[in-house]
Amino acid sequence: MSENALYTDLSSYYDLMCADIDYKAQSSSIRRLHQIFGNDGNTHLDLGCGTGPHVRHFIDFGYQSHGLDLNQPMLDIATVRCPEAQFSLQNMSEFKVAEPLDLITCFLYSIHYNDGIEKLKECIKSVHRALKADGIFCFNVVDKNKINNDSFIKHTAKQENNVFTFRSGWNYCGDGEKQSLQLSIEKTNDEETQLWNDEHPMVAFSFDELTEMLKPYFEVHIFEHDYEKIVPWDETSGNAIFTCVKI
Repeated sequence: MSENALYTDLSSYYDLMCADIDYKAQSSSIRRLHQIFGNDGNTHLDLGCGTGPHVRHFIDFGYQSHGLDLNQPMLDIATVRCPEAQFSLQNMSEFKVAEPLDLITCFLYSIHYNDGIEKLKECIKSVHRALKADGIFCFNVVDKNKINNDSFIKHTAKQENNVFTFRSGWNYCGDGEKQSLQLSIEKTNDEETQLWNDEHPMVAFSFDELTEMLKPYFEVHIFEHDYEKIVPWDETSGNAIFTCVKI
């Protein structure tokens, strides 16, 4: 199975796979951070937007919201969900926008899809170029040094006569700039059980390393990975929300 095959083949199941995610709470939290740190503008771009659920909420909040992704089947679904938005098939490492933006987001750890540290640095530069003065870049990340390879999340969902079991977890060898997201999807009905396994290579970094990459371009604020309240990062947890103000 190719690197992107699972998402391409199962794009119609993606929303089911993410059914437990509170997209509205995530979007509301970042909207609040934008209100606190931002420039009062309302133009927004979501990197790695997938099927567009975050874009949908930002539109409903009154933003001129758009998205980009590398997966066209995902963008096709996003276009139906958000007909007001423009979606583009671009790589977040080297994207371009027509006009500078007030807010750029990257949810669901998608910034880790940059292919290595150099591509991540290019992504940071691309975001900086795409933002207006005092524009905001918000995203969530995992610290490579805090990854527990034995930890995973699992949930089940029903669609028509099928029961789906989704399982995902991080894996890091303990050295270097590569980690992976391991995924499995089991589809069961009265006739058969099908199983997909896939492993997505992702860039690995520590929060200290990431902060050093961001500092030439942004004023960096780090918060606990909690979309219900805004709490400064406690410097021990392995997940965080970075809020970066363009300088």
